[in-house]
Amino acid sequence: MRTKTRVPSASCLVGAAVLFTASMISVAAQTRQPTAPRTVDLKSADGTLLKATYYAADKPGPGVLLFHQVNRTRKSWDDVAVRLAAAGINILIVDLRGFGESGGTPYNELTKTQRNEEISSEGFAGDRDAAWRYLISQRGVERDVIGVGGAGLLGVGNSVQMARQHPIEVKSIALLSGETFQEGLQYLRTTPQLPGLFVVDDKDEYPPTVEAMELAYVSSSNPGKKFVHYSASEEAPWVWYEPNDVGKVPAGGHHGTDMFRVHPELPGIIAQWFVTTLIKTPGHAPADTVASAEILNEIRLPGGVDRARQKLLAARQEDPKAQMWPEVTVSIIAQDHLRAREVKSAIEMFELNLLAYPDSADAEGSLADSYLADDQKDSARRHAQRALSLLDTPGLPASSWTDTPEYRSEIRRDAEKVLKTLDGKTAN
Repeated sequence: MRTKTRVPSASCLVGAAVLFTASMISVAAQTRQPTAPRTVDLKSADGTLLKATYYAADKPGPGVLLFHQVNRTRKSWDDVAVRLAAAGINILIVDLRGFGESGGTPYNELTKTQRNEEISSEGFAGDRDAAWRYLISQRGVERDVIGVGGAGLLGVGNSVQMARQHPIEVKSIALLSGETFQEGLQYLRTTPQLPGLFVVDDKDEYPPTVEAMELAYVSSSNPGKKFVHYSASEEAPWVWYEPNDVGKVPAGGHHGTDMFRVHPELPGIIAQWFVTTLIKTPGHAPADTVASAEILNEIRLPGGVDRARQKLLAARQEDPKAQMWPEVTVSIIAQDHLRAREVKSAIEMFELNLLAYPDSADAEGSLADSYLADDQKDSARRHAQRALSLLDTPGLPASSWTDTPEYRSEIRRDAEKVLKTLDGKTAN
């Protein structure tokens, strides 16, 4: 029995992740230069004046609104804003009341009770509204394709609340080192269409931020959510609360936008996240293996493939572009069955994968191999020919996870080998 050998090893997958990260870091270098940013004045609902910076892309495109953390101002987002504007996304970053150059009682002059009231209500609703109105009013902003990002307790809370206020327009969210409370967690859980990027560092100066970010991540029900976790041998010790007595805890470069200094690749990761979820595939991120753990585990149980198929079809009633698992991960599971000579199970999983990724030459070729192993010659021929046809279709990638010339050649070689075997020719 012949089985394929092109299943990616663990080392290959690590290498692919490194290459993907490298491409994210270079996103700004591959795009055009944006126009110069401009400082703008906004007025909140109660008349408080807010200072903001607007970065306009040089052509129509999505918008992103960014919120700062308690111990920083809007300027902490400048690096990300420059990258996003260069990539074709319009950016607004704003100093919330009491911070930076904005009006209102300076945050460090508020009483502890006042601070707790604002934080516990994930407040600044009037400030959020003013920023939103300005962003979507700008020429060239696609007002129904908006991303939101925030750092720290203040930024994360305002970001999730903004997404709740505008569930149709907000297509993507990025959260760094913060916390959202019961309503926010419920929103993440009941909004599978919202892809989220979650970032945290074990050395964060404000424990238990790591656990709060993990809770936000596991609460999200989107299969394309991403978790960037900078690990350390142990978490930082608790010293004081983030929203109170700003400056009491020395900054170590591991909280919110401070991470940009110690993790210089992070601005590129955030920029690429929004490029993917707002420009390349608005409202969608590629399905992630960890995020899809529940359905991947179910697929391997008796009857699991059928249940997964029904879930995928139901999801596509709501969103024709919905994906519930990564193509390559189910391919790995199916290849394991094929190697174990469990051919029927392999065919079942490869068919499921092709249903999810119908334009994948890789999925077609894998199914051709499994049909050949089961002596289903007509089906093997049909899928091998289909794999070659997809490879020859301009603009179609070889698969959803890679499209290198080397891998395209490997798929072609395998498909041609299937056809030669069926025709009784020697297949090398």
